[in-house]
Amino acid sequence: PFVKLQKNKAYFKRYQVKYRRRREGKTDYYARKRLLVQAKNKYNAPKYRLVVRFTNTDIVCQVVSAKIQGDVVLAAAYSHELPRYGIKVGLTNWAAAYATGLLVARRVLVKLGLDDKFEGFPEIDGSVQEVEAIEDGPRPFKAFLDVGLRRTTTGSKVFAAMKGASDGGIYVPHSERRFPGYDPESKELDSEVLRDYIFGGHVAEYMRSLKEEDEERYNAQFSRFIKAGVSADDLEDMYAEAHKAIRADPSFKPTEKKGEYKHGKTPRLTAKERKERVQQKIEAFKNAQA
Repeated sequence: PFVKLQKNKAYFKRYQVKYRRRREGKTDYYARKRLLVQAKNKYNAPKYRLVVRFTNTDIVCQVVSAKIQGDVVLAAAYSHELPRYGIKVGLTNWAAAYATGLLVARRVLVKLGLDDKFEGFPEIDGSVQEVEAIEDGPRPFKAFLDVGLRRTTTGSKVFAAMKGASDGGIYVPHSERRFPGYDPESKELDSEVLRDYIFGGHVAEYMRSLKEEDEERYNAQFSRFIKAGVSADDLEDMYAEAHKAIRADPSFKPTEKKGEYKHGKTPRLTAKERKERVQQKIEAFKNAQA
């Protein structure tokens, strides 16, 4: 029977492969193009993005601008830095994402010398506010949220990091529609629910209910919390203290390396050394056989 040739020689001659990161499924170039394109009347002014990414054990927040050579990171913060500020456990939850966003915001403002002028919103009440320009002063540092391939569902952790950065003093254009506590029918945000999430109230509530229902499962699921001596009642104070500590000193401190690390390749052996090494192996083999 006659079968139509769908992919003929002309198709393959004209075929163009997609960008590598598209082939790997890592970059949404449709979204990236719109995040990078700068207005022509702004000339070479960098357009900053608040990049938020999640791994199984970490949260990454970066303030990034794009150049022809590649992306340039102005400042970065990671949730594995949070134990320094008193958050020992739960480094990938909603409250940790907020704290990481707050940390990167304070860090970038300190770097630019704007930390005194833009303190953000230290009093956390769950309301949605944006940083405004100061009269007779500089405009706030502006960055656009870059979520990558993550789904922007209501209550997503990417918005926790964004909220933290916004409260930290960066101007991130956003609305209240994707925060937890937003009701799409009444089109209103319950600020108490949002505040609860920022201070880990939803985690504390789950800890209490699980402990009552199944203590064995609670001990398994919250083993690190138990080991660190963190109970459901301690969470709000722990996060509140961490927010103060982050504002007091957002500077980056590299972790102390344990033990000695040797970098670089081992030097190549000379011909004489190689021959000696072979001879030693032969003698070692002979001795083993004897």
